[in-house]
Amino acid sequence: MNSATPPDAFLVASHFSWPVRVYWEDTDAGGVVYYANYLKFFERARTEWLRASGIHQQAMHTQTGGMFVVSEAHVRYLKSAHLDDELMVTCTLIERGRASVMICQQALITSSDHAVLLSEARIRAGWVNALGKPARIPQDIQNKLI
Repeated sequence: MNSATPPDAFLVASHFSWPVRVYWEDTDAGGVVYYANYLKFFERARTEWLRASGIHQQAMHTQTGGMFVVSEAHVRYLKSAHLDDELMVTCTLIERGRASVMICQQALITSSDHAVLLSEARIRAGWVNALGKPARIPQDIQNKLI
């Protein structure tokens, strides 16, 4: 931890990958992935990362009344993906605090010998209670975020 890291946060190194194929609906008229759709790819990968961690969002919401909401998204676009490309979208938990998590995400085209980074993002997801107010992430959910 450094002086810029709040005392209630700590760094972790959880890494998850999810395959995504580019469909016609993801592209513009030129067959290039529309920039906003990378956010959809990132959202799907985060949902599957939570599921793989034993956190099912509908059950979580039913049991706690709370949920994660994106409060920040910083995205860089480096190269374009195209129709029918097979992507790998990653999630790496880089910071976990009492009420939010920071996740680094990447969209890559991978082959047997290398990967090409297309887009990367830093996403902060905060916990809100049943009233939509910021709150602490429940401990049982915290315990699964590794």
